Amino acid sequence: MQVEQNEINGFVIDKFNQYGLEVGKTQGVCPWSSTCRQPKNHKKKCSSYDWERGLGTCHNCNKSYQLHTYERKGATDKEYVRPVDPPKEEFNIPRTKVAEWFETRGISTETLIDLGISEGPEYMPQTGKTENTIKFNYYVGSQLINVKYRDGRKNFKLYKGAEKVFYNINSIIGYDECIITEGEMDVCAFHEAGVKNVISVPNGATLHHNNLDYLDNCIDYFEDKEKIILAVDTDEPGLALRSELVRRLGAEVCFLVDFEKCKDANEYLLKHGKEKLRQTVKKARSYPLENVTTFKDIEGDVTDFVKHGFKPGFQVGLNNFDKIFSTYTGQFITVTGIPSSGKSDFVDQMVVGYNQNYNWKTAFASPENAPNYLHAHKLMRKVWGDMPRREDIGSDKWKEIADHVNDNFFFIDMEKYSLESVLRKGAELVKRKGIKCLVIDPFNKVRDKNASSLDVNLYTMEYLTKIETFAKKYDVLVFIVAHPTKMYKNNEGKIEEPNMYNIKGGGEWYDASYHGLLVHRDYVLKNTKVKVLKVKFQNLGENGAECFFTWEPRSGRFVPDQIAEAIEEPMPWE
Repeated sequence: MQVEQNEINGFVIDKFNQYGLEVGKTQGVCPWSSTCRQPKNHKKKCSSYDWERGLGTCHNCNKSYQLHTYERKGATDKEYVRPVDPPKEEFNIPRTKVAEWFETRGISTETLIDLGISEGPEYMPQTGKTENTIKFNYYVGSQLINVKYRDGRKNFKLYKGAEKVFYNINSIIGYDECIITEGEMDVCAFHEAGVKNVISVPNGATLHHNNLDYLDNCIDYFEDKEKIILAVDTDEPGLALRSELVRRLGAEVCFLVDFEKCKDANEYLLKHGKEKLRQTVKKARSYPLENVTTFKDIEGDVTDFVKHGFKPGFQVGLNNFDKIFSTYTGQFITVTGIPSSGKSDFVDQMVVGYNQNYNWKTAFASPENAPNYLHAHKLMRKVWGDMPRREDIGSDKWKEIADHVNDNFFFIDMEKYSLESVLRKGAELVKRKGIKCLVIDPFNKVRDKNASSLDVNLYTMEYLTKIETFAKKYDVLVFIVAHPTKMYKNNEGKIEEPNMYNIKGGGEWYDASYHGLLVHRDYVLKNTKVKVLKVKFQNLGENGAECFFTWEPRSGRFVPDQIAEAIEEPMPWE
């Protein structure tokens, strides 16, 4: 049998046969528990070895383990601060108060040693002094990437400036399934129960702010997974985290653990024991089928609706606009207006607002915004709130804003745009970067080459149906910028404000769109009007309502209900 391997599932092997087992043998001793090797406690050959997958399983102690160690996969090109490996004495915790505390949580010292948990002093900003802390050490390959500190008052902090990754990420290599939890203690609980292929998010769950940048850094680890079991907390933030993980990883591979009335895995371990905790993994149910919904799937939503009514929509942070318009994700907004009216600029303002309020990331398919560096400059100004000067280049502020734009806004750059290629790239960006918004600007430059009809109305309906399907499947908010094709002048010779029926395809735009917005610039009054042309759900806005803005030239921001003072200073391109 050929067992000498350089890599497994795309992971380069760092140390082959880390336990010094009999290479090539399919059966042998368990490297984890000495009791398994004793004749009185079953036969000597108690473990099975799968050298091709790099996994071993003990049939006595029910433990699984990796035969090798691996180098990092999918390393980021960003620069992060690296913590220093703790001194060896910090890992010597079997008879400390920390070990005693873990025992009260059902966690043995053997598990602490297996997971490389240490103990030592660390300054905690919450108390303003150095505390004795538990150190959850985040390794990727053999490198210490991050550390989470926990003191006796349940204060937490991550190592400042370090990269965010999943805790215990090395443990899932070689397995075709893995478990994702919400905290390091839950990893300990599953490990204690003999389930080793388990990881945790580094910073828990936060309602509406699950950025998942750690998933961006570790997405390659999930490429070979046929089953991803989500074992997060059952509170509202935990459920929000679960939804975002499903959106990023794909509902078809996600399964859900039922902790019954327990909050998390550690509580379940304490209440029901190791064997029943293992059973929760075996009994994990598949995520609700796409296009099939049962009452149980939505009972929580029904209950919430009975208690609180409609959920509030998401807002961009412009007071006058927020009063007349909000939205949900999984929908699309049609934005229209005559040429040079500020449509694209206002859409930029909206996605920057969603980013600032909810940490949403955006991808742009914007042929008319080329070249990309000018579009990036516009976004940079909006985030900055000012026009960066030459002397700002390379400053701390410049680096901060540049990093923010780099991490949150992505430009789909194609020689020839098509709707199919844009949506395909959008789906990839959902998985790898977690985008929540997709901008198509303008729609007529992103053609649907696979449309079955040349009839303009049918073509439009097919186009918008594909947009809607994408938005719902990935829970993304899509913006479609659409130029009107019919423009008329009034008796005074001014171009009348267009509506959604003035877009090529006519009534299909109004019927199919969840929302419609008009952006209209008045060059005489020097203001910009935004009008709600349609809201599908009346709790999200007011049809026909409008608000006014002044465009501030240095920041490129729309300032509501007031005249912004324009700084009489030449622009860089003047």
